[in-house]
Amino acid sequence: MRIDTLLVNGRFWTGLGLPCASAVAIAEGRIVGVGAASDFDTATTPTTRRIDLGGRFAAPGFNDGHQHTLAIGQATVEVDVKGETRLDAVLQAIKIRTETLQRGSWVIGRGYDHFLLDTGQHPSRADLDRVAPHHPVFLKRTCGHLAVVNSAAMALAGVSDATPDPAGGLIEKRDGVATGLVAETALQLFMRVLPPLSQQELVTAIEAGGKLCLARGITSAMDAAVGNRQGYDDVLAWYAAYGAGRLPLRARLCFTGGPGGTVDEAFANGLVTGVGDDWLRAGPVKLFTDGSAGGRTAAMTAPYLGGCDCGILCLTAETIREIVIDLHAKGYQMGIHAIGDKAIGHVIDAVVAAQARTPRQDTRHRIEHCGFATGLQIARMARLGMVPVPQPVFLWDFGDLYLDVVGPERSNASYPMRAFIDAGLHPVASSDAPVCTFDPFPNLAAMLTRQSRRGAVLGAAQAISLDEALSAMTANAARAEFMEDRKGCLVPGHYADIAVWDHDPFAADAARIREGKVVATILDGKIVHDTVGLS
Repeated sequence: MRIDTLLVNGRFWTGLGLPCASAVAIAEGRIVGVGAASDFDTATTPTTRRIDLGGRFAAPGFNDGHQHTLAIGQATVEVDVKGETRLDAVLQAIKIRTETLQRGSWVIGRGYDHFLLDTGQHPSRADLDRVAPHHPVFLKRTCGHLAVVNSAAMALAGVSDATPDPAGGLIEKRDGVATGLVAETALQLFMRVLPPLSQQELVTAIEAGGKLCLARGITSAMDAAVGNRQGYDDVLAWYAAYGAGRLPLRARLCFTGGPGGTVDEAFANGLVTGVGDDWLRAGPVKLFTDGSAGGRTAAMTAPYLGGCDCGILCLTAETIREIVIDLHAKGYQMGIHAIGDKAIGHVIDAVVAAQARTPRQDTRHRIEHCGFATGLQIARMARLGMVPVPQPVFLWDFGDLYLDVVGPERSNASYPMRAFIDAGLHPVASSDAPVCTFDPFPNLAAMLTRQSRRGAVLGAAQAISLDEALSAMTANAARAEFMEDRKGCLVPGHYADIAVWDHDPFAADAARIREGKVVATILDGKIVHDTVGLS
């Protein structure tokens, strides 16, 4: 055995059900041994690099199985109002940005949550007109499924008070006048007229997003819905970033499907699920079947509280079935956005139909979010070998809103990690960043406590153990991309992708875990982030 690097004096969590270790041996970017430092005395040489972790806890690098890496990077140059509680502050941020732009230039922002605002309402078209009369404004809600626009943006998009709702979307009107709030497919009316980013700008965003992830210990990520920003240009930008050596982490691309998606062009270019290498690989195909629970657009079988609305189906059940049958036959893994139980049911039905038409083994078709799955649906997913990809951190960020819009019974059963695991599924806990933070620690804490920001506990019976939670963010994510044989655990043969923490979570409470930090990140055996002088 040849050892390039030996990590010693650590407390390594190696994987669910596996023994902890105090040393990890690395050669050519892979782990070649795990145990105690003395186990490797005869294998080290004068050229072996020895790194002392100073007793720190370390685990496999996090694998964010559903985020938007490009959008994380692009958000750094957009107006960020996430977490803001005053409408005036949101509007002031928009106004300040207009002062730096030429008249007529777009102001793009995201992150507001009307539930947190002092008004309890979405910003309006009139609000935006007041602070940005000469600039088109496109401001996304934190979930990304709703946005508010001003009159200048409506004019550029060709949207008026008389424009009807597009199929699967909403242009909100009151007394026949558009309020500026748009939802689901209606967002595309505005996104298609946003100024395009150059390939250099797209690559810069990918690189920036990836570097931010590395600083949080995230060594692998799936960019969900590549093409949602700028069509196939997004796909080309990922490959350009890789070719230019500007791809900071291991990435998997989830192509967009359905009307206006990128999968047809990807298929024409030979990019089917699994094509690529361990740095950049073609992944599943995403369809948007519904919206978000907080925005009351997730498709439910029962109405939201205080109304008769059951959300929005972006695609009909028949359309979902036809698309899934086609892409399944072409060899794609599916990664379908479905939050409400009605949408989840349609997705499962589509997978059943696809398997009946073209039987395939071990497809691991995914349901992204899978927030309000019923017990019967979970059992059907298990029989089909499907993979739920939830975001437990939603309970922390949006749990109080869920209680308001769907009540305690449905909220307590939402994002049911315990039920997924007990059914034999392998749930992938992910962030959906920039919808929520890509920082892994609030996600971990949410799985342990099921606690909302205001202290409500949503379904304590759905909490899971720390070992299970760590596995959901590492090994399960690797399994969902058919790479469980090479990453997700700290065992021989796996890549030396490791996150070094500032605390030992097994000796900490949930509040401490939630505030945790990664002090160093090792990717492919190399230190790529270091705040404590390991390098």
